[in-house]
Amino acid sequence: KATSPQGLYYGIQSLKALTLNSKQLTTCHICDAPRFEYRGILIDISRHFRTKEFLMRQMDVMAELKMNRLHLHLTDAAGWRIEIESYPRLTSFAAWRMPDTWKEWWYGERGHVEMGTPGAYGGYLTKEEARELVAYAEERYITIIPEIEMPGHSDEVIAAYPELGCSHKPKNQGDLCIGKEATFEMMQSILDEIIEIFPSEYIHIGGDECPKVKWAECPHCQQKIQELGIKADEKHSAEHFLQSYVTARAEQYLATRGRRLIGWDEILEGELAPDATVMSWRGTKGGEAAVKLGHDVIMTPYQYL
Repeated sequence: KATSPQGLYYGIQSLKALTLNSKQLTTCHICDAPRFEYRGILIDISRHFRTKEFLMRQMDVMAELKMNRLHLHLTDAAGWRIEIESYPRLTSFAAWRMPDTWKEWWYGERGHVEMGTPGAYGGYLTKEEARELVAYAEERYITIIPEIEMPGHSDEVIAAYPELGCSHKPKNQGDLCIGKEATFEMMQSILDEIIEIFPSEYIHIGGDECPKVKWAECPHCQQKIQELGIKADEKHSAEHFLQSYVTARAEQYLATRGRRLIGWDEILEGELAPDATVMSWRGTKGGEAAVKLGHDVIMTPYQYL
């Protein structure tokens, strides 16, 4: 018996587990319910690209373990992994690198190359493949939560579109320029295309490890700080509050599309957007702080998870 099709599906998984090593089933009574609403795994296909088939196999195993959230890390400095029609160089250029191993790339020149370059490593999911993954996930009662990093971890975006960086140089820049409205035009356009593919209520916007060093030197960013009347306080710089402005704009835009925002616990620094959900990765303190502020929290402390 089950109160929903999802519960019945999980009951079948229990039955499969009981008969895994035997064709006989001992009579028993199981009363089961999930302790946690969010039972997830993150797969980072930016640093190491994985195919549609690989991700489907992981969802098969997730379903057997009654896991229901696949957090798909689609973008980072090491490569952009989802087709975006409005910004084609994100996949024709920012999805490819040399050498192939992430550590060699990270400790090397961190460059990107054109698709088709001999020896280039990379790849991306087409929109059609992503939709196939969504359908496959739904059959297994799994929600795919896409992560599109902003405003940090965006080296690959700036490599493809250097005008979106503070110095207009394609290398050694990880933070998008916040003083340019073109940055937000791109952000909204990308989110529009992501929302068309992924029906998830939540969209993850990253927000972690954003150094903000270029912002302190950038006339465009400093002008934006002046326009917004941002002031530093005893805990945070003006640039911290500038990132809060980015998070708030992303949250507001997602809300107009009927979606909600998740960000890593760095989005607590400065001023937390009103309806944001915090994913606490640097330990448990960020999650505790967010709960006290009345926010939903997903615990992912790196020491354990």
